[in-house]
Amino acid sequence: MTTKVYGVCPHDCPDACGLITEVDNGRAVNFYADPHHPVTQGWLCAKVRPYLNHVYHPERLQHPLRRVGPKGGGQWERLSWDEAVAEIGDRWRAIIADYGPEAILPYSYSGTLGLVQMGVSSSRFWNRLGASQLERSICGAAAEMAVEATLGKRRSPQYAEVSHSRVVIIWGHNPVSTAPHFMPHLAEARKNGTQLVVIDPRRTRTAKQADWHLMPQPGSDGALALGLAHLIVREGWHDETWLANHTVGWPELRERLLDYPPERVAAITGLPIDAIEQLARLYATHTPSLIKIADGLQRNPNGGQTVRAICTLPAITGQYGRCGGGFMYSTSGYLQWDGTALHKWAKCPPPGRMVNMNRLGAALQGEVTDPPIKSLFVFGANPATSSPNTAAIVAGLKREDLFTVVHELFMTDTAVYADIVLPATSQLEQADLHKAYGTQVLAYNAPAIPPLAECKSNWEVMGLLASEMGFTDPWLHQDVDDVITELLAATAVFTPALEGITLTQLKAAHSIELRHEPDVPFADGRFPTASGKVELFSPALAQMGLDPLPGWTNKQDDGAPPTDNGAQRSADDSLWLITGAAHHFVSSTFAGQPDLLAREGEPFMEIHPADAAARGIATGDWVIVKNGRGACQLKAVVTDGIRPGVVASPKGRWGVIEGGHVNYTTSDALGDMAGQSTYHSNRVWIQKRSEQ
Repeated sequence: MTTKVYGVCPHDCPDACGLITEVDNGRAVNFYADPHHPVTQGWLCAKVRPYLNHVYHPERLQHPLRRVGPKGGGQWERLSWDEAVAEIGDRWRAIIADYGPEAILPYSYSGTLGLVQMGVSSSRFWNRLGASQLERSICGAAAEMAVEATLGKRRSPQYAEVSHSRVVIIWGHNPVSTAPHFMPHLAEARKNGTQLVVIDPRRTRTAKQADWHLMPQPGSDGALALGLAHLIVREGWHDETWLANHTVGWPELRERLLDYPPERVAAITGLPIDAIEQLARLYATHTPSLIKIADGLQRNPNGGQTVRAICTLPAITGQYGRCGGGFMYSTSGYLQWDGTALHKWAKCPPPGRMVNMNRLGAALQGEVTDPPIKSLFVFGANPATSSPNTAAIVAGLKREDLFTVVHELFMTDTAVYADIVLPATSQLEQADLHKAYGTQVLAYNAPAIPPLAECKSNWEVMGLLASEMGFTDPWLHQDVDDVITELLAATAVFTPALEGITLTQLKAAHSIELRHEPDVPFADGRFPTASGKVELFSPALAQMGLDPLPGWTNKQDDGAPPTDNGAQRSADDSLWLITGAAHHFVSSTFAGQPDLLAREGEPFMEIHPADAAARGIATGDWVIVKNGRGACQLKAVVTDGIRPGVVASPKGRWGVIEGGHVNYTTSDALGDMAGQSTYHSNRVWIQKRSEQ
């Protein structure tokens, strides 16, 4: 007889869908959405529906492997787990003796999410070891810092509240592909008259559904937001009373807005003046209006200030705290795990030095010294595909004196350069607790099947490494359920929404939608900032030496152009490459799965007809996309669905593609806040492949 096991999608998406796996004699035979999950409601995205193909993929890693040939050469021998862990321990003890534990760098991110398998696994053992700390700033760091500096915490309306919105502006975000369970709520709202505006340089799947699509120059969104605010104030559409009662710094910001008249903003954004004026009128006079963003918007040099500027618009119009109005970004601020219980800092050595994950290639090649990085341990991440400036990362991974261990399900672009590869479990083979970051659902993932072959979970591996290094601390050897129980209890002390919620209850209910007061974010007029108000002027940012007011600066990609026949290409011939999410991959996850690769199609690049004509490019031509950092080869799609001067190609492809992937060209320069990545500030030069 088949049994049903309830789980959670662990992949980097705000929805954290509920799953059901049917199991027969230890094998998963059916996989589908939980029809009773409050968000999932019985359907899954295109990425996750064929998940059993991922779990039972014939190329799953099944045993520990040791490299026996040159790095990247693909020659391996099988090891036992005991042999692999002992070798890791021997190498680490030698490194620590010569350089100290900070010479070891763990690198993990959101290959899969989860309280234990990612959160606790990325902290406790490494803290106890004294290894280098990873500055986890590749995704949303600048936006997180900006929102918290302005509003105090990341709090976001429930998806269903969009039914009360008269206008929805989706800004630099493609939820059809990256937050799909928001879309049915939006579709229902639009049936009742809600207008949809999408702001994006590319006609995404979401933009195709819009009533109005604006295509600004990449990186100009902050100027556009300040220009809209300028017009709202000029026309008297702002809420002076709300601003006086609920903000700090309104007089200072009002003065700054004088610098953003529509003529200047049109020149910066490339949008017509009348379109900017029309958008300001639509947003300010059709309330409640909702602005929804995600993380791609701020992956440029002025990303933090861009988000700050957008956050001012609901304040200027008095829409925070109104059902159907305000700002939708992340719900992560509602539930934040107790740091003492999670990290165990009090029982560990002082924290190791911080290494920015965006600068991995530079760090491996000597930017980080005293001590240099001598060992890299990668799990839940594939930096040779997903991190910027791939050529620098690969050069670092090829160092003969770098001891690299990768814990993975597949032989990824990163794993091929490892010295030891360890086989990892899938979500169906491990337990964990998940909190969504787009909704307020907490859910337990029960393991559905035994681990395949010799695969082990992140937390199991941390326990093995702890034993090898002689760490007997009980909090390094807890069962997953014990870790969850401990963190639930510790966090409930300061989180009323968790009161009375136990692991037993979660296992029985599968998922629980948490309730917070007030239901609508900031409806009580109180903001968890130092002032209790919206901080348009941020004293906290001022103390860091940052501009305390939202602003915009014209920061460009400072990377070198490519060199052809000894001469550098002209800057006038460059285009801006943006690399948004693929529809069928989650970053690089699933990009090795044949059925999803077939659905995504050949690696492509969208280019405007004018830019294509100037380069003699037609749809179907293979082109070389390059700059001074590297190159990739893509098939051209000529379309007016991309802004002139801009090209777009989805991220996530593995480097097995002839000619590399898009991150060979992206910059590892850091943004204006929190060490943010700057993927979308990427100047490239393009030519037909036959012209090389």
